[in-house]
Amino acid sequence: MSRTFITDVPGVPASPSPISNAVVVGNTCHISGQLAVYDEGYRPGSAGEEAGRAFDLVFKVAHAAGFSSDEIVYVDIAFADIERDLAQVNVVCRNRFSRFPARTVYEAARLPFGAKIKVQAIAMKDSV
Repeated sequence: MSRTFITDVPGVPASPSPISNAVVVGNTCHISGQLAVYDEGYRPGSAGEEAGRAFDLVFKVAHAAGFSSDEIVYVDIAFADIERDLAQVNVVCRNRFSRFPARTVYEAARLPFGAKIKVQAIAMKDSV
């Protein structure tokens, strides 16, 4: 099965790491973890603000790969402090999705740049 590597996405700052923003295999798009980054780098904010920016980037990557936000079927959210920040991120999720994807949430020992939230996702089409 062929793979398409999505690297340069308009509106998504280039990563300093050697990664693709997403890889499309068949009808599935695997979207790399996104932080609240801007052209000038990571910008700290509340958990809700950081999650909002991370989801903005996830949706831009999905769109660049030919997928819509409605085709996101799985979201993985890493928290620096899940007890403190889960409620804020739940509000963001309720506002961003009309149909809720499957989801995993967990607390990581540390996120890059001291971020509060990291979001990665999988999108899937019904058929290719």
